[in-house]
Amino acid sequence: MASLPVLVLLLLTVAHGAAGQDPEDPEVLPRGCEWGFVRPYTLLCDLDSIWGVAVESVAAGGVLTALLLALVLLCRLHHISEAEKRSGVGPLLLLLLGVLGLFGLSFAFLIEEDESLCLLRRALWGLLFAVCFSCLLVQGVRLRRIGLERRSPGGCALTGLALGLSAVQGIIAAEWLLLTVLREGRAACQYLPLDFSLACSYVLVLLLAALTAACLALCGKTPLWRCNAVWLLVTCLLSLLLWVAWVGFYLYGNAWFGRSPEWNDPALAIALVAQGWLLLIFHAIPESHMCLRPPPQPTAPDYFDTSQNSTRMRETSFDEDIPLSHRQFVENQGYGYNDENTAGTTR
Repeated sequence: MASLPVLVLLLLTVAHGAAGQDPEDPEVLPRGCEWGFVRPYTLLCDLDSIWGVAVESVAAGGVLTALLLALVLLCRLHHISEAEKRSGVGPLLLLLLGVLGLFGLSFAFLIEEDESLCLLRRALWGLLFAVCFSCLLVQGVRLRRIGLERRSPGGCALTGLALGLSAVQGIIAAEWLLLTVLREGRAACQYLPLDFSLACSYVLVLLLAALTAACLALCGKTPLWRCNAVWLLVTCLLSLLLWVAWVGFYLYGNAWFGRSPEWNDPALAIALVAQGWLLLIFHAIPESHMCLRPPPQPTAPDYFDTSQNSTRMRETSFDEDIPLSHRQFVENQGYGYNDENTAGTTR
């Protein structure tokens, strides 16, 4: 929930400053950029269109957080002795790489668009989201496997599966660009918002699959890993709500407010930074903490606890500590004692 106030704040700054993006004189720098950036990078310092400065600050903080978390995981990797925990490090590092891409791509919406920049936006938008949601999906598969069989697939196999699922979105984006830019001869910056959203349909399928896997992981037999499944489920649910919000605002909200061309880039940039922070707060940080947490120390059985299971008491019976030869001697003595008592009573 911590990313929702950030999203609301950025949307309010968009409403406050989007009208100041296009000055009448292109030679005059906006307020705040007199000694800073020049065109086409004025949104990075324009105080009249303050949404760009807000997105820049939030994205820079996200980049530093993701880098620090990745370094901690890499430095502490040799301390993770459990195979079930080590298998989740590979998809987690790939997720952090995708989150870095989301934050980095948000800066592309703070620069005045041209053909090469529009190609970059259209090619990487869906691909980066597909990388992140594929990592969530394979984490759900991993937790489900641990809950059922108490063992996990290898980390390399899970990472390769996530990359393979992400490559499908890369093929879709490449075909979209080839059909619209090369075959039809359109400019890369001339596309409808509906086409942009439909090109990301596969990403939504990955998110729904990750949500289903997280729900199934909660049904596992191992309570130790249910906390991971709960965090994964919360991440998928919030991501789905965020996608419904930005797609609805991008397709219908801008037109309803009468700001369809002006607010397209702010809506996409805010969606990138909000999704990046959501993945960090609700999945990457809790999953890293659980991977780096030392395993619980085994405790000695309490023989005076009457609430323990009878099978466990049988497994820890004191008779097992007696050698076999002594145990047979005691049984023979008891048998002889019973024979003497029986003879005495018959007399």
